[in-house]
Amino acid sequence: MRKKVIAANWKMYKTPDQTRDFFREFLPLVSGHDRDEIVVCPPYIDLAAALDSAKGANVAIGAQNVHWKEEGAFTGEISPGMLLTLGVPYVIIGHSERRQYFGETDDTVNLRLKTALEAGMTPICCVGEVLEEREAELTEDVLRRQCVRAFHSISAKKAAKLIIAYEPVWAIGTGKTATPQLASEAHLVIREQASEIFGKEFADNLRILYGGSVKPENSKSLMSEEEIDGALVGGASLDPKSFAAIVKY
Repeated sequence: MRKKVIAANWKMYKTPDQTRDFFREFLPLVSGHDRDEIVVCPPYIDLAAALDSAKGANVAIGAQNVHWKEEGAFTGEISPGMLLTLGVPYVIIGHSERRQYFGETDDTVNLRLKTALEAGMTPICCVGEVLEEREAELTEDVLRRQCVRAFHSISAKKAAKLIIAYEPVWAIGTGKTATPQLASEAHLVIREQASEIFGKEFADNLRILYGGSVKPENSKSLMSEEEIDGALVGGASLDPKSFAAIVKY
């Protein structure tokens, strides 16, 4: 059985004080919940407050991005060493918004992924098609291409902590959600590609999350699919009651 991961991506929301308020309300709601891994990925400015608030709790903290160099003249970036020094083990890589607005490519995703894995972090690597690609029936081609490029020159041993998040871009923040069956089919494509690259045993154990307008109302039906190993939750993770309901689907 693959242990599910329920991860919150707060995007560019919340101050440190709001972060503390969130955890004050959220932690009692999920106390003792050990069926799934729970991860919260706030903005960089909130990492210290999140780590302090979640100390000793069953919630891990992640970052929303990481650079492929340990240090250097890279204004606005953050390195794996910096995150690990804080005590942040998880990191989102290649989110569709990073690709859409900030020039991320399959190749820079590969660089970030390699560096995060080599540093011992647990990356949540995002893949997914846009609406035009879905309508042109190119979903499988897009997912295969993104996986091949993201995993380039990474060994199965190095990739042991890898988590994938399938994000149909047309479902992010739109209120549209891929049906459990559509999501499951996409996850199967990703798992098959991972099997080709890393081997069947690795692919069988690879956790693939679904991300795209996950809400308390649809989390149970999504999580009941064998191929869906958790969720990467955006807007619905900003409210402690809403995110707790998703965690406890």
